[in-house]
Amino acid sequence: MPTKDGARLEVRKTYKLYIGGAFPRSESGRAYAVNNTKGKFLANASQASRKDARDAVVAARKAFGGWSGKTAYNRGQILYRIAEVMEGRHEQFSAEVAASEGLSISKARAAVDASIDRWVWYAGWADKLAQIVGSSNPVAGPYFDFSLPEATGIVAVLAPQESSLLGLTSVIAPAIVSGNTVVAVSSFERPLPAITLGEVMATSDLPGGVVNLLTGSASEIGPWLASHMDVNAIDLCGISDPDEARDLEAASAENLKRVRRPAVEDWSESPGLSRMTQYLELKTVWHPIGV
Repeated sequence: MPTKDGARLEVRKTYKLYIGGAFPRSESGRAYAVNNTKGKFLANASQASRKDARDAVVAARKAFGGWSGKTAYNRGQILYRIAEVMEGRHEQFSAEVAASEGLSISKARAAVDASIDRWVWYAGWADKLAQIVGSSNPVAGPYFDFSLPEATGIVAVLAPQESSLLGLTSVIAPAIVSGNTVVAVSSFERPLPAITLGEVMATSDLPGGVVNLLTGSASEIGPWLASHMDVNAIDLCGISDPDEARDLEAASAENLKRVRRPAVEDWSESPGLSRMTQYLELKTVWHPIGV
């Protein structure tokens, strides 16, 4: 609506969470202001609570059977579709990364390019993991013996705080490509690219609940995810305080979660296979050889 002098009033956005394929408000009713690196207001983001984290875990568990049961080829197609939809929103992602990280628009575009390329890279790995990680084992007897990779389950991710899109992509994509489902807490100060990524996932072929994105404080939500008995693994890459990371690791021991400890990472480098293989289980199957 224009003002008397013809200028439009600013439409201030209040973004929601992304849980189970829908966009609910935080049950706590809380929100916080998101500013750019120069302190200018960008939008409001929902501040997720313990209840939101629990709802996200329920959604992730509900989605796990269908997602892990898809063929690896189909999962690869869906990850590639995410990259396609991101390409169509390239300028929006670039503007949000530039504002969030204080980058020039050219560097922000390069970061978005790298993020899209990374989704494509992981999509290509979807139907190749079994050949790389699995094996046919020699045995003494008339049997076939195969070791086959299977998804671990629900992976909680405390996302990188500095790299708002490339870092987030680099920790979510390797978890879901093999059939896991994810509950991720975005960067607290730089959540807008994560929110837009949730909108991309909602309009791609990714089933609801496979990825659930929470905005808010990892220090507040992290302990509930670490101690949750239905979460099977946790990535602590967004935790910089060693004492906090140690407490989260101790809480994760309650149900023997797989824990990826925080480390200094250059998200622009080739990601390798470690995050994909860390969230896999190997099942060994014996089968008699037919006559």
